[in-house]
Amino acid sequence: MAARMSALVLALAVAACGSTAPTAAGPDAVGPNAAGPNAAGPDAAGSSTAGPSTSASAGIGAAATAAPSASTGAGPGQGSCDGFPADNIWRADVSRLPADPASARYIASIGTASGVHADFGSGTWDGGPIGIPVTTVPAGQKSSTVRFAYAGESDKGPYPIPAGAAIEGGPQADGDRHVVLHDPVACKVYELFAAEHRSDGWHAGSGAVFDLRSDRLRPAGWTSADAAGLSIFAGLVRYSEVASGHIDHAIRVTVPRSRTSYVWPARHAAGQSADAALPPMGLRLRLKAGVDVSKLPKQARIVAEAMKKYGLIVADNGSPWYISGTPDSHWDNDALHALGGLTGSDFEAVNVSTLMVSANSAAAR
Repeated sequence: MAARMSALVLALAVAACGSTAPTAAGPDAVGPNAAGPNAAGPDAAGSSTAGPSTSASAGIGAAATAAPSASTGAGPGQGSCDGFPADNIWRADVSRLPADPASARYIASIGTASGVHADFGSGTWDGGPIGIPVTTVPAGQKSSTVRFAYAGESDKGPYPIPAGAAIEGGPQADGDRHVVLHDPVACKVYELFAAEHRSDGWHAGSGAVFDLRSDRLRPAGWTSADAAGLSIFAGLVRYSEVASGHIDHAIRVTVPRSRTSYVWPARHAAGQSADAALPPMGLRLRLKAGVDVSKLPKQARIVAEAMKKYGLIVADNGSPWYISGTPDSHWDNDALHALGGLTGSDFEAVNVSTLMVSANSAAAR
C-alpha cells in the first residue's frame, strides 16, 4: 500500500504545474503547532499560473446554459453563507499579535527579496482564466459520485457538479485542476484537487466538503483539495470584496518549501524536511504594520490592507509569495502587478495559537 501511495504522489506531483499536489499520507494525529513527520510527496517549488503584468482585454469564459456562475459571487462575509462564521480563524484580526520568535528564519526560507504575486486576474493566461474559479451551484443540481485517488482522506460526497463547472487553468489544464463549488442554499463548499471528467464520470486526486455554518476542522492528518487540509474557498480574494472596499479574511499563499509539520488550523503537512527554518503548513504571515501601502493602486491597496489585518495562511507548496484569488474580468492586472513591490522582507510570521479554542475547531477567541 505504501509503495502504491508513493507512486500516486509522484505521479500527481509531476502533473501539477502550479503548487504541489496534496500529499498522500495516512491520518497523523498531532497537536496544533507541533505536527509530527508526515509521509509527504515531493514539495517542488513549481510555479503557479503566472498572470501577465499588463491589463488583459479578454473576459472570462463562463458556461452559458445550466447556469453555474463562475468566480464572481459575493466575497466571504458579504452575504449569507458566503464565508465561514465570524469567529473563524480565517477571519481573525491578527494585526496586534506579537511576531513569532522564528519569524526571521521563516521569512528568509520563503524569500526576503521575492515579491508578492497576485496569482489571479482578468483575461486568460496559457489558455485558461487567471486564478482559481468558484462555481456557484444552481438550485436542484443533481449530485455526482467522484472517484478519488486518495479516497482514505477524501469526503465521499456526493458532489453537486454542474455541467460546465469551472476547472482551474481551463478544461485542458495539466496543473492542479482545482474545482471549487459553492452551494449558497446548502451553505456548503465542495472542493476537488486534480479533477477530471472522464467517460465514466468524475475523478479527482482528493476532495473535501466544508459546512460554511461550522468551525469544524478536518480530521488531524487529513489533506483536503489543498496540501494544508484547509478550504481553498476560504482564502480566495474575490473582485466583489475589493469592489466593496474591504476583504475580511486571511488570504491563501504558497511557499517554495515547507516543513514536515503543520500548525493550527492546518491539518496536513506537505514537506520533505524537518528543518526548523522552513514554514509549517498553516503558518500565519502578516504584512508589517509600518509598510506604506498608501501609494498602491486601489485594487492592490485593498489586498495589502487585508494582508496587514488578516494576514496570509500557508496552504500549499509553490512559488514564493503567490497569493490566490478568483478570475474576474474586472481585475486590473497592472494594479495587481503593483503588489510585486512588496517583498518578503515586508512580512513577519505570527503565532495564532493563543486564539485557539480547541485543536479540532477553527473557532478563534
